[in-house]
Amino acid sequence: MAGGGEGLRVDGGRLWQRLMRLAEIGATCKGGVDRQALSDGEHEAWRLLIGWAEDAGMRPSTDAAANLFLALPGSTPELPPILIGSHIDSQPTGGKFDGAFGVLAALEAATAISEGGIQPPRDIIVVAWMNEEGSRFAPGMMGSEAFAGVRSLEVIRSARDQAGISVGEEIDRIHAAFPGLERRPLGFKPFAYIEPHIEQDIVLERENKVIGVVTGIQGKKTFEIRISGEKGHAGTVAMTERKDAVLAFARIAAALESEIGRADPDVKFTIGRVEVHPNAPSVIPEQVTFRVDLRHPDNEALDRFGDTVRNLPASHAAPCRSMVTELVSAPSNSFDPSLQERIAAAARRRGYPAIPLLSCAGHDARHMAPLCPSAMIFIPCRGGISHAENEWAEPAHVTAGGQVLVDVVLDLLSCPDDLIRRGSWNL
Repeated sequence: MAGGGEGLRVDGGRLWQRLMRLAEIGATCKGGVDRQALSDGEHEAWRLLIGWAEDAGMRPSTDAAANLFLALPGSTPELPPILIGSHIDSQPTGGKFDGAFGVLAALEAATAISEGGIQPPRDIIVVAWMNEEGSRFAPGMMGSEAFAGVRSLEVIRSARDQAGISVGEEIDRIHAAFPGLERRPLGFKPFAYIEPHIEQDIVLERENKVIGVVTGIQGKKTFEIRISGEKGHAGTVAMTERKDAVLAFARIAAALESEIGRADPDVKFTIGRVEVHPNAPSVIPEQVTFRVDLRHPDNEALDRFGDTVRNLPASHAAPCRSMVTELVSAPSNSFDPSLQERIAAAARRRGYPAIPLLSCAGHDARHMAPLCPSAMIFIPCRGGISHAENEWAEPAHVTAGGQVLVDVVLDLLSCPDDLIRRGSWNL
């Protein structure tokens, strides 16, 4: 199986048809997808994926974090499995390909291996991680964080959406909807992890490349900032007596944008999910809660700007009060060099132009990299547009990503387990 299994080809038409079928679950009127974490739509998506997997002789299971696993059994099941996949939850106005491409490319790779009559020596497991997007429940990547031990399951279960429904309630609900599904322990050490994904940027399209060999993921910090003032009548309270939380928010937002957003060409600074209370037209706002999304490829710079987010609000909030809570701190990480080489070699053999690039968006692979050799495969998305209903990937690029994935998986199947134990990755 070394050398990429050149004779084995994915069924690009089937992969595309399944992408389009999955996109019907939560379809929006503008051609996108609203299939948020642990929703009824995700229940329906599980049923679809499980059916396809069982048709290929795969075994479905889940864990305490409601990650979905679809395993193609190996001849020696006690060997660490190869884990491949991504996520199937979306933004409220998301696209057809973000996350879904990675899961279905992984399913297609496993199906092609099964149909090719290849008996893998170890399990090949397709994973759909729970709540990567963080759109319904914040922060995102809860499933991979629980799997990797980055965040406790207790903390994850306590998070609530805007309707007050907890992650724990929804995990229990999806488990109850699939009572016969095997339950596996939370977390295990894979032989390797590979995540295919659309790029969500314009580099591959601009450079006319088909495959991105992802070198790593830039660091990210997420903060919640709460500004507390005092509500009052908009027509009677003098301006000099007001504790207006919105005006304090405006000062803080402007100062943060000035000191961070304009300070470094590599920084990404975003203010999102702004909530105002009581949010009435004739009432002075008493409270504003908002999120800061901060990203940078250099960890030292990320920490420095993070300190600014922590310290600046207090000096601009008066006469209101501010409280800053850090929700996520994920430093930049690198992916396994030898897996990067293997992805590049597979693309080269298939005639797909490829380049190395850094992921500016976060992915579940971030949490897998400390556990096992990990990597990502990118394909282009039109105009670099993602998290939007007009997100698009070309069918030929979808097929290319799936083909490179199956080639790399076949290469990994020929690597003996003791190479991992010795820490040797001369593939």
